[in-house]
Amino acid sequence: MKAFYTLSLLLMANVFMTFAWYGHLKFKEMSWFSQLGLVSIIFLSWGIALFEYFFQIPANRIGYKGNGGPFSLVELKVIQEVITLVVFMVFSLVFFKTETFRINHLIGFIFLILAVYFIFKK
Repeated sequence: MKAFYTLSLLLMANVFMTFAWYGHLKFKEMSWFSQLGLVSIIFLSWGIALFEYFFQIPANRIGYKGNGGPFSLVELKVIQEVITLVVFMVFSLVFFKTETFRINHLIGFIFLILAVYFIFKK
């Protein structure tokens, strides 16, 4: 059950972080946000990223073996990176219609899956 909570929280954390890091690139298409300067965008993105911490910190605390969770520190990091890339790929395809998913992306994801396999191999 701790693994499920950890993965769910990491997924939510990465959704917020992706919107904080890349969502602002779509603001120019929204009339109110298009007038904001860089400093305002930074603070707005930071406000979105704050919610990432509400999920990321508990995910790591629940999931870490040192706290009774199922994952080592390295495993937590690898899981987080894979989730980040999957969330980013979905985000970019849904919100940025000019982005495409190419064969080299697929090959890269296959290598990531292999990396996860080797990290978790005992």
